[in-house]
Amino acid sequence: MVTIKEIAKSVGVSSATVSRVLNYDPALSISPAKRQAIIETAEALNYETPRNRNKANGQAAPSLLTKLVIVHFLEPSDEIADPYYVGVRLGIESRCRDLRTEIVKVFHSDALPEASLLAGASGVIVIGKHSDNEIAWLSKNAPHVIFADFDPRSDLIDSVFSDVGLATCKILDALKSSGYKRIGFIGSHENLNGTVQHFAERRCVAYIDWHKKNGTFAPELLALSDCSSGQSLRLETGYRLARDLLSLTDRPDVIVTSNDNMAIGTYRAIQEFGLSIPADIGVISFNDIPVAQFLTPSLTTVRIHGEHIGETAVDLLLERLSGRSYGKQVRIATELVWRDSCRKPLESLSL
Repeated sequence: MVTIKEIAKSVGVSSATVSRVLNYDPALSISPAKRQAIIETAEALNYETPRNRNKANGQAAPSLLTKLVIVHFLEPSDEIADPYYVGVRLGIESRCRDLRTEIVKVFHSDALPEASLLAGASGVIVIGKHSDNEIAWLSKNAPHVIFADFDPRSDLIDSVFSDVGLATCKILDALKSSGYKRIGFIGSHENLNGTVQHFAERRCVAYIDWHKKNGTFAPELLALSDCSSGQSLRLETGYRLARDLLSLTDRPDVIVTSNDNMAIGTYRAIQEFGLSIPADIGVISFNDIPVAQFLTPSLTTVRIHGEHIGETAVDLLLERLSGRSYGKQVRIATELVWRDSCRKPLESLSL
């Protein structure tokens, strides 16, 4: 039976680091390459946590979920570099190990998956955004399809996600209560169905609607890119768009970024302009990736519970396999984690 010590020796890290990676400890700071090596080594050696081994020894009843196909909207290199989406997948895989379910992973490519990959599967869990064409193809070729971290906005399709639009509005309310006047936003347009849908990304929509409702919308404070995924692209995009905002004659006094990777790029731009966070300008973001708490200053960000989203997706599939015939959509609450990158209101708002 493979042990954590053997995995640690194989990768060249401590046993404690292996344990924290396999349990997706959000406080762990580790390079994407090392994280990937640990996960891949554990998978190659068929490592099981003590909890899973104990359940197996207890001879749990056979699961209805014998084979699961995970379809991901990212390429492997992009996914492993984004701790949030690693968390979603690990949530799915952890729940499936409890059930002793076979897992087949299909990552993003320019073509639709081979139908043969879905053969014999009890169902499919789809991670992230997919086009209408992809949704239709999956629905036709799989007995059950569950979407994780994406809401296709159909009453017939099961999905589990967090409402980042609602979270954006609560961020803006909190920043207003903290005394911020000019709130900038860095994000991207929506890339879906093969086209760029301008100003359609959920955080962006919420930002515009909130400001128009409050009579404070200033288009020059909205900085958007056409990019959608890719770690290095997000970092560079955040840096470039932040420089645009900081170059304004009347620059923002706080910047909201649509993900933590963009926030890292924003930090660099602010430093190059000779400004101080949060004394001169605040920064707040989304995802709460592990490195967020180790930035200087530590990053205030919305924690989206990716692992819980993954676990809930498996539970939705089990409900379908048990006979549920109606569509079900589950919203997982977010949490605003206040750190040192912006002023905190006197009464923090719960997300």
